[in-house]
Amino acid sequence: MKQSHFHAGSCQDACCLKIEHLSVRFGQDPVLEDINLHMHCGQIVALIGPNGAGKSTLIKAILGQRDYEGSITFSPAGGGTEKLRIGYVPQSPGFDRGDPISVLDLFACCLTRRPAFLPVQKSFRQTVLACLARVHGEALIDKRIGDLSGGEVQRVLLALALEPMPQLLILDEPLSGVDVEGMELLMDMLDEIRRTCDLSILMTTHDFSMLERYCDRVVLLSHRILKKGTPLEVLSSEEFLRAFQMGGRRL
Repeated sequence: MKQSHFHAGSCQDACCLKIEHLSVRFGQDPVLEDINLHMHCGQIVALIGPNGAGKSTLIKAILGQRDYEGSITFSPAGGGTEKLRIGYVPQSPGFDRGDPISVLDLFACCLTRRPAFLPVQKSFRQTVLACLARVHGEALIDKRIGDLSGGEVQRVLLALALEPMPQLLILDEPLSGVDVEGMELLMDMLDEIRRTCDLSILMTTHDFSMLERYCDRVVLLSHRILKKGTPLEVLSSEEFLRAFQMGGRRL
C-alpha cells in the first residue's frame, strides 16, 4: 500500500495540520475511509468513538507507523519547509510496584539511551527538572516509577513527550485510570501547554465530562468521520447517540 509522507503546504492560519482523504485497509477490509481533518496551532481536538472505531489506527498513521492512502500535510508557522515534530503519550502503561527505577532513571533511558543503573551528571538532572517543571512535576524526579499514581504517571509521560518541544502532541486515553481531581489537573496542564507553547493537541478519550470545558473541537469517528464540530455540537448530535447506542437519551 502506498504511504504518503508529511510535506510543507499552504494554510490560511499560521500553523496547520491537514489530513485529507486518508484511508487505511487491513488486507481488503477498510479500517478508515476518507478521513478529512484540519488542526490549527493552539487547538485541543478530542477524537472519540466506540471501541474498534479506528482511533488507534489513525494515530498510528499520523505517527508514521501505519501505511495509508491520502495525505497528511503540515504547514509550520512562518511558512517554509519543516518536518513535523510529534510528541506522543501512549495509554498509561502499568509499572511494577517493585521496580526500583526512578523518574530520573526513566528520563536517562529515554533521552540518552544509557542504562538506568549508570549515574547521571548533575547537568542532566537539571535538564530533567526543567522538563518536569513544564508539568509542575519537579517533586517527582526521585520517586520510583512503581510508586506513582495514575495522574503522576501521566505527568511524567507528558514531560517526556514535550522534550524536545513538539508541534503536535498526541495523547492516547490520557484520562484512563485517573480520578476526577487528577483529570482536572491534567486538562488544566494541557490547556496551559497549548496556550504557552502554541502547539496542537490531539487526544483520544472515552470520558466526555471534560470535553466542553477544555476542547475546541470534537471528532466522532467510526471508520469514517460521523460528526465534527464543537463539543456541544457533537455530543448533542444524533450521530453521537447512534454511535454509542444511547437511544433517545441526551447528555
